[in-house]
Amino acid sequence: MSPRTLLLTAMAMLAFAGNSLLCRAALRDSQIDPASFTSLRLLAGAMTLWLLLSLRRGSSLPAGNWYGALTLFTYAACFSYAYQHLDAGAGALLLFGAVQLSMIFWGLVKGERLRPGQTAGVVLATVGLVALLLPGTSAPPVSASLLMLLAGGAWGAYSLLGKGAADPLAATAGNFIRTLPLVMLLCMLALNELEWDSAGVTYALLSGGLTSGVGYAIWYAAMPGLAAIQAASVQLSVPLLTALAGSLLLGEPLTGTVVIAGLAILGGIALALRFKYRN
Repeated sequence: MSPRTLLLTAMAMLAFAGNSLLCRAALRDSQIDPASFTSLRLLAGAMTLWLLLSLRRGSSLPAGNWYGALTLFTYAACFSYAYQHLDAGAGALLLFGAVQLSMIFWGLVKGERLRPGQTAGVVLATVGLVALLLPGTSAPPVSASLLMLLAGGAWGAYSLLGKGAADPLAATAGNFIRTLPLVMLLCMLALNELEWDSAGVTYALLSGGLTSGVGYAIWYAAMPGLAAIQAASVQLSVPLLTALAGSLLLGEPLTGTVVIAGLAILGGIALALRFKYRN
């Protein structure tokens, strides 16, 4: 891995962790509601990606499709509503665990076969997720956890839909733009609950424009220098970064349950990614 790729990858992972931190901080410490946060995030992301696309040498029109837009919107909305009641670290752990497991299970549906080591990894990660959700004083709320798992599944589906995109930046810009009618529908449905303040709006715009829009652009720049297994594995650092930053910046506790379940989930997924699939 070249120094440039390493730097870009590190910046992208920090941006991904930043999404969780900004969303949690907004919904915990400001007056903004989840629908408004989602709407402003997607709007800012659409504008930023459109600008990046128009400034790029040999600029092209936004691409993407409605399937991508729907999964992107589902991810963003569930993500915001879940973070009303989840700590940043636990939310990121559920999100990225669900992302990786959903992509692994889709591979199984398409006919890929797991080697024994991969099977052990998937079982370990699944046990970790179940352990995290078991009732207890430190367990995250079930409804919020299920929403975050749905967000992870939607993001996994979005990633699979965009896997073969000829121009990922153009595709993502188009998908963000296509979410805007869905954003309007969400705002209409949540009209009586919409509220925000300057802090909440700032968090949402930073999440959409910086850690989503610019973060995705940086990730796409890093991707050509990464093997597929490296690209999948490096994302496992995001829950750890989020949990540490949540503890330092937001004062969130690192409970034993989260630490142990996190080790099982991330260790299991890392093991599943360690070996090649059989067809």
